Amino acid sequence: MYYIACVGEFVQNKPLLEADGAPTDAEFLSFLGRRVRQLRNRRGMTRKMVAQEADVSERHLAQLEAGDGNISILLLRRIVQALDVSLETLFVPEPEVSEERLRIERFLDRIPAHRLNEVIEHLSRELGDAHDARRKRIALVGLRGAGKTALGERLARERGVAFVELDREIEKDAGMPLDEIFSLYGQSGYRRIESRALDRVLAEYGNAVIAAGGGVVSEEETYARLRANCYTVWIKARPEEYMARVVAQGDRRAIAAGGEAREDLRRILEAREPLYRKADLQFDNSGDSIDANFSRLAAALRAELG
Repeated sequence: MYYIACVGEFVQNKPLLEADGAPTDAEFLSFLGRRVRQLRNRRGMTRKMVAQEADVSERHLAQLEAGDGNISILLLRRIVQALDVSLETLFVPEPEVSEERLRIERFLDRIPAHRLNEVIEHLSRELGDAHDARRKRIALVGLRGAGKTALGERLARERGVAFVELDREIEKDAGMPLDEIFSLYGQSGYRRIESRALDRVLAEYGNAVIAAGGGVVSEEETYARLRANCYTVWIKARPEEYMARVVAQGDRRAIAAGGEAREDLRRILEAREPLYRKADLQFDNSGDSIDANFSRLAAALRAELG
């Protein structure tokens, strides 16, 4: 296991595992499998998609994710390129929350409830125009099938602003449908086009309701820019409702894939949920009628934004 031995030197200086000392081969492979699966799910890619883009067999990738892989450095390099991450990212766990953020959270925990509005008003004055501008754009995030388009169109009409679907803007910039973008440029190329499209939308629309693609949260910088410039709302639903709505949109692949599609959906949601939770507001669009759910969302936003 020459490759594992070489990585042994790397992990002396990187927190690959919580345990002291270098990991055993089995520990390393188990960690590596979990990390590849985590990154793949976060980007909304099925195992087949990664295997095709990395030009490795799906069986080989499955073994790697199961902790049974004995993969060469060249094949691993192709996989990280398909996932659009650095080789180092694969070996290092998610970064810890910064000390500054922890200090702020501890400070907020000590503020009495009756003084919270005072703190909000102070921050609003300090942030000034940037704070006000952010609240004029509402960005809806969440998995495909959550109901972002249906709710977003109604919300835009009620507020008298433009409704912008980021996926359609991406197609406009690229001059081709989304599936062709993925086929031609791959996941990493798509994310670069998405980032540029978002910049253009933010520059063109001072007031708008924006429906973002489900995977926008997977790109840290793009998602941070969205949150910094928009009031973000996570639109979520029960797992079975995502699938039903995707099928209702005419995507028969969800039916053909059956249980595998549902399992992929569950894993993607599990990986992205901590990222979706960073949104300013969470809204459950499960059950009930679209009219009733929209009324609840509009009321919640009026309470938050006025």
